[in-house]
This record gives sequence, structure tokens and C-alpha cells, in this order.
Amino acid sequence: MSNRMWGGRFSSGPDAIMEEINASIGFDQRLYRQDIAGSIAHARMLAATGILTEADRDAILAGLDEVRSEIEAGTFTFSRALEDIHMNVESRLREKIGDAAGRLHTARSRNDQVATDFRLYVRDCIDMLLGQIAALQLKLVERAEAEAETIMPGFTHLQSAQPVTFGHHLLAYVEMLGRDAGRFADARKRLNENPLGSAALAGTSFPLDRDMTSAALGFDRPTANSLDAVSDRDFVLETLAAASLCAMHLSRFSEELVIWSSAQFGFIRLSDKFSTGSSIMPQKRNPDAAELVRAKVGRIIGALTALSIVMKGLPLAYSKDMQEDKEVAFDALDALSLSLAAMTGMIGDLTVNRAKMHAAASSGFSTATDIADWLVREAGVPFRDAHHITGRIVASAEAKGCGLEGLTIEDFKAIDERIDSRIHKVLTVESSVRSRKSYGGTAPDNVLMQVARWREALTGEKTEPRKASSGRSGHHGDGGIE
Repeated sequence: MSNRMWGGRFSSGPDAIMEEINASIGFDQRLYRQDIAGSIAHARMLAATGILTEADRDAILAGLDEVRSEIEAGTFTFSRALEDIHMNVESRLREKIGDAAGRLHTARSRNDQVATDFRLYVRDCIDMLLGQIAALQLKLVERAEAEAETIMPGFTHLQSAQPVTFGHHLLAYVEMLGRDAGRFADARKRLNENPLGSAALAGTSFPLDRDMTSAALGFDRPTANSLDAVSDRDFVLETLAAASLCAMHLSRFSEELVIWSSAQFGFIRLSDKFSTGSSIMPQKRNPDAAELVRAKVGRIIGALTALSIVMKGLPLAYSKDMQEDKEVAFDALDALSLSLAAMTGMIGDLTVNRAKMHAAASSGFSTATDIADWLVREAGVPFRDAHHITGRIVASAEAKGCGLEGLTIEDFKAIDERIDSRIHKVLTVESSVRSRKSYGGTAPDNVLMQVARWREALTGEKTEPRKASSGRSGHHGDGGIE
């Protein structure tokens, strides 16, 4: 038999393979809340404009409420023969209230219905993700405050470069996540237009009040072009682009957690909650949560690529190709949400080996730039010359098998007579990080100032930043594990 919802033109039903490729109810049933919300708004508007009687409206609203309750209770039977969530809901509504259910689809098409549902769903996802991003940022801010004076090596090319504070390093990811949140918020603004009332592609001859349905569904305005409204998936693509960048940032951080937690680094220890063991090597502590977060970016970027390819060749307006928009988006947004939750958990209870961080920061001639800066500042040496002199100093220390702090004043003067005993004051990693006071630099006081700024931005709580101690920041004689 042909499909009762659209089969008047057909004399027989679809082939089993056609039903298999055509049905989307296996994944789009998660749109039921948005679908029912859109139908409620549509029914109320139809009654307000005189297109639907109040009696039919009331029956429809009561029936939709019952259908929603059945779905949420797990008693609703989804039918693949009915293809999608829209027709499953409408069919069940018709079983409950009869002919009035058939009037609900007046002045509406599945084209504008699905566009509305999907916008509502993506908007809900963005709101959830924004909350998760803010929660992760706040956790990072809390840890940054606790580690504002913890000294670690800063890297370029994964080689020791200059000492930084761990708090400063953590705040770098707060900044990245802030931009991610901004991109999601921008995407939300652009998607927040209402396609409902565009019908199949050309609009409708019925006197709709699209401003009414827009207000009821929380949209800023109705879409201005019916062709664009039913065929646009920019809102999904833009959200997936924002998700890809956010996932990439989480992946970079995950890579660092994996490296730092290795025995060779030993900077941090992930808790048992976010680690696993080996089936054969009893000593192993594997940072699997971080590794899995690192991997999620592949499927999220893959979703963006897949949907871009689906959309690239489609003429206006709607084509069935666009049914491929949902599975990839659902999967990607679920993956990002899980990754944010996992990262928040890992950051919340990891422990920091401050002593190991400090020792690593003190190696690799990491204060060489401080010598060059001292030569410029105290001896008036042009920076390029100072750079060359410092390179010779590093070579001397390397030849002697000591760090820069192990060189005597005679060693320094043998390279350049302008150097005096004050040079030793800039050779410690503590003095190095304290000197980086330029706005955005790693100095502990800077870190605490940024902590206060971000705490206010995230919570509305305005506090004066505390001052860093004047002691040897980040070095703990007790082994430094917190």
C-alpha cells in the first residue's frame, strides 16, 4: 500500500530498499521535542488567524501533549514506514484525535517543518555547549589561580624555550575557549530566524502570522526568503565549523596532558577516574580519556567536511540529499559535548608535580634570552649583538657541562667584558618569569590579574586580584606534588 501521508499519487508502496534508504526515523526521532514545539506554535497561529477552529486547535494541543508524554515515557512505537519524526507524530496524533490532526499541516510542508525543527535543535545544542565551555573555562581559571606561581618550561618546537608559569599556560586555553564560545554565539545569532511558514519552497496563500510563530519559538524574526529558508543548512555548517575549532583546541590540550603525564615528563598525574590500565602490563596508567578527546576532532571535522560535500552541488530548493545533514551533526555535537565534559573532569582532579616542572624549566639554558635582554638593558648592546654574545655564553656552559647559573663571572667576562656580577640576578627561572610583566605576559601578578578578569566575565563576580608572593615561586622542597 502507498503511504497514507503522501501516497495519493501512487498506486503501490515503496520497495523495501527504497524504504531502507528513505527512512530517517532511526536518527531524527531525537527531534521530537522541537517538532512538537513547532506544531504547537503552528496550531496556535492557525487558530489566531482564523485558519483553524479553536476546537481543532484545542484537540491538537491536547493530542500533541499526549504524544510527547508517550515518547518521553518510552511507550511510543516509531514506524519506519512513516519515514521520519514528523509523520510519526502526525500519524499518532490522527489516531488520537481524528480529522483535526490532518488540519495541522495546513500551510506547512515537511520542508519548512524540518528546517524549523533542526534550527531549534542546533540552537539548543549551542546553548548547552556554551554552558559546558564556560564550566571548563571556570575550572581552568581556578587551577590557573592555584598554579599562578608554578614554574614550568615553555616550549617552542617542543623544545625548552623560556620558563613560564603553569597558570599562564592554562589561561592560554581559557582564551582559546573564549573565542570558541564567541563563534558559537555568533552562529546562534545567524541561525535564529524562523523558516516556519515558508511551506515547500514558495510560501503559502494562507494569511499566516509568521511573527507570532517566531515569537512563540524564540526566533528573532521570520526568514525573508522561502527558497533560502527551506534549503539553507548554513546554520549547521557554521556550528560544525565552530565545533571543529573547539575540538581542535581540546585535542591540542589533550596532547599536552598525554605528554605531561608520561614517566619521561612526570609534570602531572591524571586521576584514576580518567585513566585506564593494561591487560598485560600491570604498571601501566594510560591517559585514555585525554587520548579519546584528542581523537574526537577527527569525526567532528569529518562531519563538517561531509555536510559541505552534500550541500556543494544542490540547486534550490530542498533535495532529499539534505536528509544526510542530521546524523553527522548529531554525532559531532554529541562528541564535542562529551569531550568538554571529559576535559572538565580531567582538569578538575589532576595533580601537579611542581618540583619536576621547576627542574625541567631550569634545564636547557631556558634563561638565555634573559641574558640577552640584560645586555641590551644594562650594557646598551644592540639586541642582535646581544643575541650573538648570549649564544657564545650558552656554548661555553654546554662545554663545561653546567647550566648558565653555573658559570662564574670570569667565564662571562671572558666572552664579553661589559658583563658584571649583576648578571647572576637574571639567571634564575623565578626572576625570569617575574620579569615578564608586559600585558599578556607570564608574570605571576599578570596571571592573577587575568584570573580576576575571567572570573568576572564567567561568573559576574568582581574581585581584586591577589598579589603573588615574593618568594621563590613554584619551587617546593617537599617534591611539589599537590
